[in-house]
Amino acid sequence: MDKIKVLIADDHALLREGIRSLLSQYPDIEVVGEASNGKEAITQAMKFSPDIVLMDIAMPGLGGLEATLELHKISPKTKIIVLTQYEDKEYIFRFLQAGAVGYVLKKSGGAELVSAIRAVYQGGSFLHPQVARGVIEGYVERHREEISEDPYESLSDREKQVLKLIAEGHTSKGIAQILGISVKTVMAHRTNIMVKLDLHTRTELIKFALRKGIITT
Repeated sequence: MDKIKVLIADDHALLREGIRSLLSQYPDIEVVGEASNGKEAITQAMKFSPDIVLMDIAMPGLGGLEATLELHKISPKTKIIVLTQYEDKEYIFRFLQAGAVGYVLKKSGGAELVSAIRAVYQGGSFLHPQVARGVIEGYVERHREEISEDPYESLSDREKQVLKLIAEGHTSKGIAQILGISVKTVMAHRTNIMVKLDLHTRTELIKFALRKGIITT
């Protein structure tokens, strides 16, 4: 059975020794090297080709984020698991964007770290439950911000209906009949739509509807 080759990158020697001792208890895992900073982590990774790098965030010289970015570029097959005390959502997002596929807190138990290593080695990802909650909350917040900045979301439900019908080629009279409202009301909705979306012609409105997937060609 092939062992999972692990490199430990942390500036605290005692922590590295503790992790090495812990992982030595598992026959499917082998610690192939250690590093005390990001630069050493890259050098050791190029030397030993580990499957997994356990990467600390705050290290002297080249930090964990910079090392993760570099390793992801030069050795994309090497998987990065961030092992840190930091729970800040911005740290989490920055490392995930940099290419990390795991995020484990140092306060976690040894069994959780081993589970993370195995999950990532098998092609999955692993987030500490507390971290996962933060990622979800952050995603929801960003999604809300995107929605609030989307002019389409400023339209009322009725205006969205009118927009779709206009884009589909219906006349104001036809829209009035479909929706059971007056032509004058349809025209008012159309004016509001144009103002809110900053559109000036029917052609621009149709192009907008196509981009948004409101209608298809």
